[in-house]
Amino acid sequence: MGGGPMNRRQIMLAGGAAVLGGAGIAGYAATRTGSMDDYAARMSELRRPLAGRGADRELVRYATLAANGHNTQPWRFRAEAGGIAIRPDLARRTPVVDPDDHHLFASLGCAAENMALAASAQGRGGALHFEGAGEGAVVFTPGSASDHPADLFAAIPQRQSTRAEYDGEPLSASELAQLEEAARVPGVDLVLITEPRRLAQVRDLVVAGNTAQMADPDFVRELKDWLRFSPRQALAAGDGLFTGASGNPVAPAWLGGMMFDLFFTADAENEKYARQMASSSGVAVFLAERDDPEHWVKAGRACQRFALKATALGLRHAFVNQPVEVADMRGEMAALAGLPGRRPDIVMRFGRGPVLPYSPRRPVEAVLTA
Repeated sequence: MGGGPMNRRQIMLAGGAAVLGGAGIAGYAATRTGSMDDYAARMSELRRPLAGRGADRELVRYATLAANGHNTQPWRFRAEAGGIAIRPDLARRTPVVDPDDHHLFASLGCAAENMALAASAQGRGGALHFEGAGEGAVVFTPGSASDHPADLFAAIPQRQSTRAEYDGEPLSASELAQLEEAARVPGVDLVLITEPRRLAQVRDLVVAGNTAQMADPDFVRELKDWLRFSPRQALAAGDGLFTGASGNPVAPAWLGGMMFDLFFTADAENEKYARQMASSSGVAVFLAERDDPEHWVKAGRACQRFALKATALGLRHAFVNQPVEVADMRGEMAALAGLPGRRPDIVMRFGRGPVLPYSPRRPVEAVLTA
């Protein structure tokens, strides 16, 4: 990844293909893997320019391009009372890594922000509000034209969580200020960490959190359930963490799963995270004022705006949420961010780096309900 040496998993995946032996079997494996060209064409189609005014389906399509945990896309969209409600899809929960649905509601906030930006680009405007009844929902209600920056809207199809090494160069004061300004959402604080000493402390928390998670067989099992090892598998599912989107080799699903079981280790992952953190220009920590679903949504909105502004500036970002997901580490992460006693919602590293293949998305028909 990121131009560095091949890790053990990359070597073993390549070796696994060789073990197949013979052109006939190797060719069969290739047919089971699918084509990256076909995959790229489908991802490009999903990210085509927004269509004209009044197309709710187009707003939903742009909303689905938002960041979300494990790329589970845990949302359902429905036209209601002149607006569009974004409700949680509880069948897509990740109860091990996200037992209280914090990431799920933050993901709804990310999608809602995309929707508001797209509606503004259509000239519709409107407002977002949280409905706490029942499962909870974020509702977009069209209204008077609202002021949403055009550069954030334009960045929606290009934004990606780039799980690669960056160039390690610091950002300018102007770039950092623009990121802070774009991410302003009432009820959410953003803390940018760029000093080497504090970044090293964040790195240590990420590594410690990853070690704790990988010692939990249920965490590893849940993660594997959302991995997609081949273009064919990723296109068929339309969701999940595609290995090709993180710079790793692709393989038939059966071979990728076997190699994952054999070589996915805490040591290898910790080395990867340490390199990625060392290559990053900084870390963004989002902390909402309250610890409830409404404020988790707000944190997701702020995170999405930050990510879109980073994309507009030619920067990359990726989530390093281990210090959020491991409950025992949240206090230390909040203290490091200078807001002790608060729950950190999202931790994201950023910097300049490569563009990788995009993550899959389900079609609008799969998420839009009558």
